[in-house]
Amino acid sequence: MIRKIPIVIASLIVVVLVLFNTTYTVNFHEIAVLTRFGKPAGVQRDSGLHLKAPLFIDQVTKLDSRLQFIESPLEMVLTKDGQQVLVQAYLLWRVEEAGDAPLQFFVSYGSIEAAGKELETRLQGAVRSLGGYAFGDLIGQGSKIAEAETAILSDLRATKLVGIDPVSVGISQIVLPPKTTVAVLRRMAAVQETLANLEESKGNSEAEAIRSQAQSSAGTIQSFAEQWAAEIEAMGNEEATRYYQLMKKEAELAIFLTWLDTLKGSLSGSTTFVTDLNRAPFHLLDLSAPAGPGGIPQPKKPYAVEGAKQGSSGTPIGSGTP
Repeated sequence: MIRKIPIVIASLIVVVLVLFNTTYTVNFHEIAVLTRFGKPAGVQRDSGLHLKAPLFIDQVTKLDSRLQFIESPLEMVLTKDGQQVLVQAYLLWRVEEAGDAPLQFFVSYGSIEAAGKELETRLQGAVRSLGGYAFGDLIGQGSKIAEAETAILSDLRATKLVGIDPVSVGISQIVLPPKTTVAVLRRMAAVQETLANLEESKGNSEAEAIRSQAQSSAGTIQSFAEQWAAEIEAMGNEEATRYYQLMKKEAELAIFLTWLDTLKGSLSGSTTFVTDLNRAPFHLLDLSAPAGPGGIPQPKKPYAVEGAKQGSSGTPIGSGTP
């Protein structure tokens, strides 16, 4: 019994080795390419466990059928308007599964890595097609980046890559070389300065127009105000002349009213006066002051005024020496 154990173990090892060399598995995201004596023999697309000839007779190479990603190095491109830019693009691709495309892919490239290097070189060359666009078409709103990406993808598909299906192309970055960046910034600064000068000139012109309009309006308003003031002044002079003519006919009454206004103005508020009741107009406070012919109280000591009108009693009204 003890002697059988090594035999059983050896038999198991032989079975495992035989199974290992005569079977292989395919995952759901893989395509298996079989070669017999180094020549393509078939393609296995079904996932699971499969049989093959042992040892060196059949060899199996598995290709990943999922999307693959590659990115080109920064490529110097001269745009249509003479600007130098550095462009980097990426490509999403996969192995074609239809027909004998996997076999052709294996014969042409041998592996996913080798195909990726080939595609990277071709993508780098296709990026140069951006030279057909102006710099302004590649940046900012309304750029033609999507159109350029479509053009690059069409260029890659036109090369008829064996067993490869290019799915999508994108521009990952567009940068300016240091010297070009400085030149562009200077040009942008000059453009901004020109726009600023234009806006300043426009503002000055509008300000001058507003200033002229304001001055014209001010002149019109001033002329109207002066004319109106002259009319009011003429009306005032007319009224004053009429009033003067009326007061001239009743001079004693006018002088009396003037005395009353003066006395009222002098005694308004809290005021203490020490005055002579014999002089106008404070003689109105003296109940013993003599009355003139018109019944108007007269000062006992009138001020002498040259050319004053004589009252009916022959004594100057509001005039004379003290």
